Amino acid sequence: MNRRISKKIFIGDVPVGGDSPITVQSMTKTDTRDVKSTVKQIMDLVKSGCEIIRCAVPDMEAAKALKDIKKLSPIPIVADIHFHHELALESLKSGVDCLRLNPGNIRDRTKVAAVVKEAKIRQTPIRIGVNFGSLPPVGGIGVSKGISRHNDGVNLLSKGLSDNEYSVVDHMVQTGLWEIGILEDLDFDLIKISLKAFDIDTTVESYRKMAKLVPYPFHLGITESGTAKSGSIRSSIGLGILLYEGIGDTIRVSLSDEPTEEIYTGFEILKSLDIRKEGAVLVACPSCGRADVDVRKLANDVDDLLKKTKTSIKVAVMGCEVNGPGEAKDADVGIAAGVGRAIIFRKGQKSKIVPESDMLTELMNEISKVEQEKNLPTS
Repeated sequence: MNRRISKKIFIGDVPVGGDSPITVQSMTKTDTRDVKSTVKQIMDLVKSGCEIIRCAVPDMEAAKALKDIKKLSPIPIVADIHFHHELALESLKSGVDCLRLNPGNIRDRTKVAAVVKEAKIRQTPIRIGVNFGSLPPVGGIGVSKGISRHNDGVNLLSKGLSDNEYSVVDHMVQTGLWEIGILEDLDFDLIKISLKAFDIDTTVESYRKMAKLVPYPFHLGITESGTAKSGSIRSSIGLGILLYEGIGDTIRVSLSDEPTEEIYTGFEILKSLDIRKEGAVLVACPSCGRADVDVRKLANDVDDLLKKTKTSIKVAVMGCEVNGPGEAKDADVGIAAGVGRAIIFRKGQKSKIVPESDMLTELMNEISKVEQEKNLPTS
């Protein structure tokens, strides 16, 4: 796939855009004012592979708490700002690595300009975060008074992309362009953009359209996508379409679940497209009436253990003679289970035959050996 060319910026010490790896990020779900709990969640996310973390800033106390959170966080902190530009200014004083501004609920040009002025002094990037659920009223982009959000007309717009009428896609893109224009007028180009909706077609078409208009890196996401099961599927389809087309520089999978689940799903999306190679890829038999062992349990046990590995390794867990040997031999390490026993393969070659009772232990031992070999320094 040919990746869209975008400007490279840095969120703290993490590059985003250009030829940089596509990063995976999340958002804390703790009360930001509770520094201890927030930092603990960040540390858990770091162990899961999170590379950038965003924190909600609902009030001034939270904005000030970011100073202590920033000191303790090993990854860059993004301040999530809505409605009140003063919270952005205070977050900048706290030393955050990036701001997220919502052009749907901070629609006063002078307030945006005040934030940009301070961000420019500190060279702090700004993500322009457009969301379907908080778009400005139709006809009210950049208008801060006189138009109620409760009668905004957004839901009356057609979804997707239309050549004949002004659509939600047009409104999302125009909302983003309004704020991009302010930043560019102030000679500020440390810009990142997101255009999120729950509907996949609206999201995909918005990013496609914006990709033709600006050079800035994109933060991808499907907003409010759902629970771990349904949301992971919806996010995988929406983000997968865009990533396969080369669009996207950093991703957040928004799930009604633990934030570590967002990181796991994000990396699985990237690994499925062969975009990121860190960590394990598991090939697992779905099981059927031919299986002579409990393949589902074995596969899930292996999957849980593999979540801790950072080594690029392909592991196959197969349950019968149809596809088992072929898939197992194609992996770095594979197991093809049969009646009461299993064959373990390493790099295409039979390694050993083990009894069913020892399958998990012996398979993980082989995986550990391959990990050690892969991590040896090359001469």
